[in-house]
Amino acid sequence: MRSGAKAAVIGGAFIVVAGGVGWGAYNVLDGITGGGGDGGTSNVSSKNEVKSGPLSSDEVDKTAKDFLKGWAAGSEPTDVAQLTNNPADAATALDGYRAQAHVTKAVITPGKATGATVPFTVRATVSLGGKTKPWSYSSKLTVVRGLTTGRPLVDWLPTVIHPKLTKTSHLVTSEAPTPPIKAVDRNGKELTKAKYPSLGPILDALREKYGADAGGTSGVELQIQSDGDSVPGTTLLTLSKGKAGKLRTTLDANVQGAAERAVKEFGEASVAAVRPSTGDILAVANNRTDGFNAAMLGKQAPGSTMKIITAAMLMEKGLTGPGRPSPCPPTVMYEGRTFKNDGGFSIPNGTLTQAFARSCNTSFIKWIDDVKTNGRTDEGALKKEAEEVFGLGMDNWKTGVTSFDGSVPFASGGEAAAQYIGQGTVQMNVLNMASVAATAKNGTFRQPVVVPQSLDGRDLAHASRSLPSSVAQGLRDMMNVTATSGTGAQAMASLSGYKGAKTGSAEVDGQHNPNSWFVGFQEDCAAAAVVQAGGHGADAAGPVVAKVLAAD
Repeated sequence: MRSGAKAAVIGGAFIVVAGGVGWGAYNVLDGITGGGGDGGTSNVSSKNEVKSGPLSSDEVDKTAKDFLKGWAAGSEPTDVAQLTNNPADAATALDGYRAQAHVTKAVITPGKATGATVPFTVRATVSLGGKTKPWSYSSKLTVVRGLTTGRPLVDWLPTVIHPKLTKTSHLVTSEAPTPPIKAVDRNGKELTKAKYPSLGPILDALREKYGADAGGTSGVELQIQSDGDSVPGTTLLTLSKGKAGKLRTTLDANVQGAAERAVKEFGEASVAAVRPSTGDILAVANNRTDGFNAAMLGKQAPGSTMKIITAAMLMEKGLTGPGRPSPCPPTVMYEGRTFKNDGGFSIPNGTLTQAFARSCNTSFIKWIDDVKTNGRTDEGALKKEAEEVFGLGMDNWKTGVTSFDGSVPFASGGEAAAQYIGQGTVQMNVLNMASVAATAKNGTFRQPVVVPQSLDGRDLAHASRSLPSSVAQGLRDMMNVTATSGTGAQAMASLSGYKGAKTGSAEVDGQHNPNSWFVGFQEDCAAAAVVQAGGHGADAAGPVVAKVLAAD
């Protein structure tokens, strides 16, 4: 669409203001950097000179002014895009701002620059089909020097247009692809993004998958939509509401609320809680700067919480048991790799319960040569245990939304030994590890679900066998000792009743402190948490789990 056609649509309604004053034909963007306007500085160097070095405040002022003024005035997108270092992508985004997002009016107000970065606010009007709503947000741009021309240019990122845009998403105003939903918890209490922010990605995904069948009707919405089909749209503005269909989930508002509050106490933290007897997901919460649903989609080493699975495998092999010997030396070597305990502690003549409760690495790794199948060392035994008993690593969970169900790939040598203590190539998230604790508590794997299976009749994952009753009881007993007198005792001290726990610390290359992991259960609730760089499992993740368990 050429500029003449745009002028007819926009009608001069776009305007940039500085300090509340509208732009005229020759206004200068005073006050952005504290400089005195453009000072006669041109954005374009002379033919014989390619400027270099730091940008002046005048260059930042003029470049920001020209870009924001062109954007707000409805100028030809390809012309405005020439003021950026990626004209092709910028032109597409600027054109879509009106052609797809249907923004018909806008006032853009720059703020005070910090160096070469200029914040600004947008107060816009979105109109479609007779429906009109105001829309306000803040964003920022950064001015850089062109690599080949030396010109000051806006460093193009999709976030210039809107802070939530990415390279693979765009703004669209239309009748919503799916009707809205009114998601409720297991007791009928409404679950909203405003009250439970962590549920945002999950509620979007539930709407995408079940909205058409929940009985609602679509309204007109401004959404961020992915260029692919894998990510549900995120609604930024509702022009007309439509009618929400009711969707019952397995979540528990009380537990979810506790989870939301608990993760807020730590940066980059995630927690999940499930019902061992049914697999119902009671809560999922994240506190992350990137908004990623790491609780269900994360992939990282779970540290010593993995010893629940390792212990189950060793007991099923008949090698040891809660009261049986499991020596814990300070260090142990396997296939050229040396493993040690935190702080170098040892437990001479120790039992498996003692090794489990104090999280002794060497005690578990020492058994690897004795784990045999048909008389030969079986380095794939842990993978088999994870799949056949704990339902992990087969890419077949159907929780109701997209999730990752863990990975324990085949490994040999020192890598196989590292898996025994939850390091190396093992990958889990907190939903996976909450399920592990739930399986230990229940004795049988129940695939976690966030909406009932009866909603759509989907096939749930099943483990091929349950834990032998003696092994399940042994795991519960060892987790109970850990929660009452072992490494998890302080974190679990406030909880009464029958309880169990396992701590974990996962080393990460290049990270000073390990990730803090903790899993626990109390009666018919199991939970797991991770805090990035949180240190020992009981220090950060432990209190998160305890607060979630206390809310059930």
